[in-house]
Amino acid sequence: MPFVSGLPDDPAEREALAGEYVLGTLDARMAARVAAALPGDAALRAAVAAWEQRLAPLTALAPPEAPPPDLWDRIDAAIAPPAPRAAIASPAPRAAIASPAPRRGWLSSLGLWRIWAVGATLAAAAFAGLAVLPRAPAPRYMAVLVTDQSQPAWAAEVMPNGGLHLAAMTSVAGNRPQTPQGRRMQLWGLPPGAKTPTSLGLLPVQGGQMTIRAPSVRPVKDMLIMISVEPPGGSPTGQPTGPVVFFGRLTAAGES
Repeated sequence: MPFVSGLPDDPAEREALAGEYVLGTLDARMAARVAAALPGDAALRAAVAAWEQRLAPLTALAPPEAPPPDLWDRIDAAIAPPAPRAAIASPAPRAAIASPAPRRGWLSSLGLWRIWAVGATLAAAAFAGLAVLPRAPAPRYMAVLVTDQSQPAWAAEVMPNGGLHLAAMTSVAGNRPQTPQGRRMQLWGLPPGAKTPTSLGLLPVQGGQMTIRAPSVRPVKDMLIMISVEPPGGSPTGQPTGPVVFFGRLTAAGES
């Protein structure tokens, strides 16, 4: 596979790369290559902009969270110097040898640099997910459901309460997934190791968004999410009877 500036030449691969860049699933090295190529690559910029528009529903899936009220107390405790140990008795010291007073200049600026370093550490911790805190956030599982032509159509996210939120995405042409006339689209989940999918419910006729608060099967990592076209009342057999038109796999946000 030929590469130019570390990026693939193939348009389909570059399109997929742009999508992964927007989703945040690239490793740091490849993400840096894409970021470096963007200013001089109009086609890549257009692909990234298109993916940002398609994935815009993801920004509405999770509400913003305020930092805990004890945040700064915990940061202070994490960076506080250790308490001095009790002094150990020792023989009386010998007379100290006089030494010249320290010179002023760059040596005296070390205290200022220490203060700057502590401030930079606090800022980095606050803007990097509060890395100094002992508790790590729970992973967020998401999926982008695509067509058999790899066109994104739906964004799905597992909610903190175990529910599943689904939002229709807008294509490059400005279209959204449409339900065929006289039919219904039905959502299915296939957990890892399962042989048959389980119905998660019928989608709204007009698309848009929906939240399944208590799905019949709990969404987990690597579960396949599928949408099939069914009769007006849904599948009569409990299994997909019509074509599966959209599918995707739940992965942790940021996972490569």
